[in-house]
Amino acid sequence: MALFVSTFFNKIDIKGRVSVPASFRTTVTMQMSQGIFIYPSFTANAIDGCCGDFLEQLVTSTTLDFFSSEQDDINTLIFSSAHHLTWDSEGRVVLPKEIREHANITEQVAFVGKGRTFQIWEPIALKIHTEKARNRALQNRPKITLHATENK
Repeated sequence: MALFVSTFFNKIDIKGRVSVPASFRTTVTMQMSQGIFIYPSFTANAIDGCCGDFLEQLVTSTTLDFFSSEQDDINTLIFSSAHHLTWDSEGRVVLPKEIREHANITEQVAFVGKGRTFQIWEPIALKIHTEKARNRALQNRPKITLHATENK
């Protein structure tokens, strides 16, 4: 499984174009995806991003009742506001204005790898978010249990 890792800072031009990091483009290509999907994060002032297979997994693996209010909330917050973006010959995508406004992005962006997904942040907001996450982790000292998996 290809993963989105590391953090990359790029400038955004007046038209909303930004270069997708080369390693992120490689990850998308390895997952046989045709571009990236982005949507406003509903947990932060950031943009959530993924490949199509991740969205498909959200549809097929949910344990929520199809007609539940929770399922409807997820569909509204993710699928109805998602944008499918493909990059140009220079590796750039255009971030829609309403998505940029949600994350307060104007001049620079930070692409942040989060494993199977990634986020796009305004760099100062990312710094604040990262400091808060580090402080929470130090206070809570999460325990991570790794489960052995079989290679088939």
